[in-house]
Amino acid sequence: MSAPAHRRPAAAHLRAAVERRYPAFLADLGLMTGVDSGSYDSEGVDAVGAMAAERLRGLGFAVRSVPVGSTPDGRRLGDALVARHAGRAPGGRRLLLMAHLDTVYEAGTAAARPLRTEDGTAYSPGACDDKGGLLLGIAAIGALLDLGAEDWGELVFLCTPDEEIGSPGSRPLTEALAKEADFGLCLECARENGDLVTARKGVVDLRLTVRGRAAHSGVEPERGANAALAAAHLVIALQELGGGPGGTTVNVGRVRAGSRTNVVCDEAVLDVEVRSATRDGLWDARREIARLASRTWVEGTSVEVAEGEECPPLERTPQVADLADLALALAAELGVRAGAAATGGAADANFAAGTGLPVLDGLGPVGGGDHSPGEWLDLSSVVPRGALLAALISRLGTRGAG
Repeated sequence: MSAPAHRRPAAAHLRAAVERRYPAFLADLGLMTGVDSGSYDSEGVDAVGAMAAERLRGLGFAVRSVPVGSTPDGRRLGDALVARHAGRAPGGRRLLLMAHLDTVYEAGTAAARPLRTEDGTAYSPGACDDKGGLLLGIAAIGALLDLGAEDWGELVFLCTPDEEIGSPGSRPLTEALAKEADFGLCLECARENGDLVTARKGVVDLRLTVRGRAAHSGVEPERGANAALAAAHLVIALQELGGGPGGTTVNVGRVRAGSRTNVVCDEAVLDVEVRSATRDGLWDARREIARLASRTWVEGTSVEVAEGEECPPLERTPQVADLADLALALAAELGVRAGAAATGGAADANFAAGTGLPVLDGLGPVGGGDHSPGEWLDLSSVVPRGALLAALISRLGTRGAG
């Protein structure tokens, strides 16, 4: 028996279905942003996660909480959520939707800055990054279900609790789910001009420890080897790196040296960040840093390099470019203003893309002011961007339709 013909919802029907869910979106935005959920506030993160789980179960998702461990200093992280919804498209694709529960704000911020709306703009901590995106995903999926358009093999909705601190606990979960998926859709908000995100720089942190030799600075300074002086030369050389493949940047973000003014400095520490849009760029920068570290900047000093874990870039591969072209074509059909942009910031999309999964980001509403008291969300963008996300899910979910 042949499979039934695939009928995608008309643009007007999608927009109307999302519009009907807008009041719930706005009410939930107030509830979610009214809860402090800084990355280290596990109770707050779990409270926001419980709200998301309730909404997803209401849509028929099977939801489970996944513990992701603790920080190196022993603080428990909130749980991740993994929600699954089987569709009705024969041989359909598995789509991974990603959002995060945590914010950068300290306890008390939610009470000090409750949701307020002014001239069609919502202001509250986390409204843009990323509670608005999470809720838009729920609204878009709800609209498709309202229309009976379950055009996918399986939707997997992942909510991480620690994205704002680099996802140290949830990264393995993101990567495992990405390896099972056909496409990834990240619900970080769109750029301020409405652009989708097709590339994000990868990041790696390094610590360079410069070791010298202590001596009395007044009696016998010649017996010392000044690690601070060597570090100063090294800082200048490091800052001159960059500009290679992928728009690589190198930033010496923190410098610590010495203990007393009357002692020749015997140790200095440089904390360095490298960002690049390509893995080749990250590799080339690390090789150059190793070369600089091998030089003798001051006689009697040496440099040791320790690398942190790499966050891979979300590269604009041909598959990602095709995904972006599809999204922009759908945006044009829906009358949604959108382009394609690259950004230097990292997100969970990076980890999913690092497995080889084609990922498109910036699929939430339009917003800005992330990590600041002025964080905002353009409420007029919610319905059109929700319709775009719903259309993209519908198109990608059916094999052969992407």
